[in-house]
Amino acid sequence: MTVTEDPAAAGRALFEAGAAVAGTMSRNAATLVWPDPAGRAAVRLEDRLARCLRAAADEAAEAAVPRERARAGAVLAFAVEHGVTLAHSGRPVRADGFFTPRAGGRSAADTVAEAVVAAARASYDERRVRHLGYLLAEVASSPDLDAALVERALTLAAGLTWRQLVLLAGVGRRDRAPLPMTPLADDPRGWMAWGAREDLADLQRAGLLDPPPAQPRPGGAALPRLRPADLRPTRRGVLVHRLLALGFVRDDDVAAALAELVPPA
Repeated sequence: MTVTEDPAAAGRALFEAGAAVAGTMSRNAATLVWPDPAGRAAVRLEDRLARCLRAAADEAAEAAVPRERARAGAVLAFAVEHGVTLAHSGRPVRADGFFTPRAGGRSAADTVAEAVVAAARASYDERRVRHLGYLLAEVASSPDLDAALVERALTLAAGLTWRQLVLLAGVGRRDRAPLPMTPLADDPRGWMAWGAREDLADLQRAGLLDPPPAQPRPGGAALPRLRPADLRPTRRGVLVHRLLALGFVRDDDVAAALAELVPPA
């Protein structure tokens, strides 16, 4: 029987194709999703989550574009990685019916997994793929989240650049990494600083960060200068930050984004 004839083999092959994006971790994740029945692995993945990921891999196995296949496999592997981490930290897979089949034989978990895989396949900036996988694991362990809320978060995140996600991550960790006090230029001369300033303004206009962009004052009075230290995530921003696990964005990526926003004098 060939890979294309055996759905299980095809799904596992998709996982392993994720190594192009996720590295060897993708192959290691596959061994948890398709465990050896006779094995006694030190690390195990909860059966309900494993079944959901196998179904998602089987459905995406026919993706024809090689790089899309790699992203699809990688996002599921990252879900395994984060799912194991959450379980070890005392957050087991939810038991509220999220994995229970509904009309048509699909569960809410299946719907979310399909949406996450579709978002990963479309993510040409592959740094997003890790966090989409973390989203799937986060939802699988969070009874306070439903498929409709995940859809909202994915819609909000779909329009964000990687730098915007990193800036949101930086604001979200302000308590442990203070933000610059230097006022931002409204219209920087350098292109990189201008682009970063536009990214930040878009986050404000999208309602992800407070305060919103300053509005012109009567009589043309000067507007207050925004400082990064003034920024706060809104409820929308908290949702995106939590579901995409932006707390795991590397500190050096945050530092680089802030350096583009507030270039050295």
